[in-house]
Amino acid sequence: MARNRRIHTPAFKAKVALAALREEETVAQLARRHQVAANQIYKWKRQLMENVTRVFESEEGSNADGSPREAELLQKIGELTVERDFFITRARSIAMTTRRTLVEPSVPPSMRRQCELLGVNRSSLYYEPSAPDAEELSLMRRMDELHIAHPFFGSRMMTQTLKGQGHKVNRKHVQRLMRVMGLESTAPKPSTSKPAPEHVVYPYLLRNLKVSRANQVWASDITYIPMAHGFGYLVAIIDWLSRYVLSWRLSNTLETTFCLEALQEALSRYGRPEIFNTDQGAQFTSADFTGMLLAENVKVSMDGRGRCLDNVFVERLWRSLKYEEVYLHAYDTMRDARDGIGTYFHFFNDERPHTALGYQTPASFYRGLLREAA
Repeated sequence: MARNRRIHTPAFKAKVALAALREEETVAQLARRHQVAANQIYKWKRQLMENVTRVFESEEGSNADGSPREAELLQKIGELTVERDFFITRARSIAMTTRRTLVEPSVPPSMRRQCELLGVNRSSLYYEPSAPDAEELSLMRRMDELHIAHPFFGSRMMTQTLKGQGHKVNRKHVQRLMRVMGLESTAPKPSTSKPAPEHVVYPYLLRNLKVSRANQVWASDITYIPMAHGFGYLVAIIDWLSRYVLSWRLSNTLETTFCLEALQEALSRYGRPEIFNTDQGAQFTSADFTGMLLAENVKVSMDGRGRCLDNVFVERLWRSLKYEEVYLHAYDTMRDARDGIGTYFHFFNDERPHTALGYQTPASFYRGLLREAA
């Protein structure tokens, strides 16, 4: 028997999207509280962030007094523009799970046409996946621990290791969770595809480069943060030579916005670097992120695919953070996670000595480099 699809009112969608935007709860917690699929929450939050500026747009250019023919033509042009946007900028090279979230029954073109343009089976839209349960969250945490310890593990090795530890998993299950968590093997892979083919990928600029000054090179990355109920995503920006954590943000989704906020804070507080290095993730290759760097005359550098040492200092930061803080605490809320991570980064910057820095802290080493350059 066909399952009836739940219809949510705009007010309900706005309420849930605003709650997601506040980032006081994980998506899993919101999904359980509002009895709605996690994928819907991701979509509503993204739609709210993309369309919020329309509230302030002027209505002076509207054609309310135009002829019926003009109105009809404008409507047709609008429909064709929307279809072109779906096909060119969204449908191509996007994962199927993401494509399904782009189908919106309440806006043109028709739901059938949207599915045709996106290459989505319409019947698949009526399936609403549930938020991860406690057993799956425990499995995801173990996978995160294995990835930190063995970043070269792909889905095959991860699956066999988990089976050897008594977990009942198969490779497809592991692959799905790795996609959700943003985990990828650092081992070189043949014919790897770009995460966002429409984005520009910049060359790696740090090979054979002697880094000797503060703010010469900054680096950034995103990592998965396991919690008692759900999970979050953390981005941090560090000074390459001193390992000083310049800024960070925690989010319940992988939108580009939280990366932009971290970058804006780092630039406003510490000036600008000569080179900014990241991986080839869609957040960092986006026009908004690279545009902000280029506007400041910063050279953009990106890791080669499957090169685990290109951003090694950020990877070491994640290892220290998780073994010394995250894995020791099961954060109940996003606020608890922010408090714990914030406390740890203060400890990491100002109290934790580093052997590679002559047992100085990153903060004291960074300030010393600035004094030398003055």
